[in-house]
Amino acid sequence: MNAALRADDEIVVRWASEPWEREEALAIRRAVFCEEQGIFESDDRDEIDAAAQLLVAVQSADGAAPCVVGTVRIHRDPAEASVWYGSRLAVRADYRRHGRIGATLIRLAVSSAHALGCTTFLAHVQAQNAPLFRRLHWRTLEEVIVFGRTHHVMQADLMHYPPCATPYAGFTIDQRRAA
Repeated sequence: MNAALRADDEIVVRWASEPWEREEALAIRRAVFCEEQGIFESDDRDEIDAAAQLLVAVQSADGAAPCVVGTVRIHRDPAEASVWYGSRLAVRADYRRHGRIGATLIRLAVSSAHALGCTTFLAHVQAQNAPLFRRLHWRTLEEVIVFGRTHHVMQADLMHYPPCATPYAGFTIDQRRAA
């Protein structure tokens, strides 16, 4: 699909609910983490996926089938239910310049966990993405090496993420403001 977004195209960031959304999200993760970055050999899925909630950014355009253009997953810490994690944030390469897709995925990830009792939201963020997270009110707790790359262990400031109790409806990105 052509990544040329028009002002009337819609991108909705929501919890995945359909099998096709999950399949397309996992394909984006493979493209980013296996093919583009070479972090994993052929598949980035792990045991966390069994317990994680997948979030998707879905583009809908007049006359075209909807498609997933970005994804992230969230999950509770198995030892402490009020601690949540986000991971595997990925946006299709041809959509990265459209702005706000990654930020909106992060916003829904934290806000929906917040609505479910999250008191601490953490992520291991690749070093090149830490500035984006800082702009979104996250702070670095420490730097670590994960999969041979520098990552920041970061924590979201929940004061900037009001609880979202409607994650399947999610948030719509206004393309007029994103351009």
